[in-house]
Amino acid sequence: MFRFHKTLDVITLFHKASLPTSTRVHTILKTASATASETATEDQAGDHSAQSNPKRKEFELDVQEEPPTEDQLKTIIDYLGTNKISTLVKGAKTELEAIKKLKENGDNFQRPVTVDWENGKAVAGDNESEILKLVQALPGK
Repeated sequence: MFRFHKTLDVITLFHKASLPTSTRVHTILKTASATASETATEDQAGDHSAQSNPKRKEFELDVQEEPPTEDQLKTIIDYLGTNKISTLVKGAKTELEAIKKLKENGDNFQRPVTVDWENGKAVAGDNESEILKLVQALPGK
């Protein structure tokens, strides 16, 4: 029987390797991705813990060194809320300022930023508990 395979959810890390905080987040996400793929392939015939303690299934980690596009930035602002614009783009207080400053200089975008496009969530910075909460969230939660 032919089945379509469900594509993996994508979590994007806007990353800058020269920043220790960004490298730390990258390590957290790689570990979480490896853990998710490991549990997804385990034989769960006799193990019902996945039903009583559900976790996110595998996800694809997309690491971007470039700043987000204008549309991506708007989406990230929607996910985080307008009160977090200054944590995303240096010196910006509004979405329009953020877009303008991003166009002027991509380094105005403050990394790391982790985005779960499927579930509409984002974390700016390296708050490990928030990042783990984001990657362990079940779809639709």
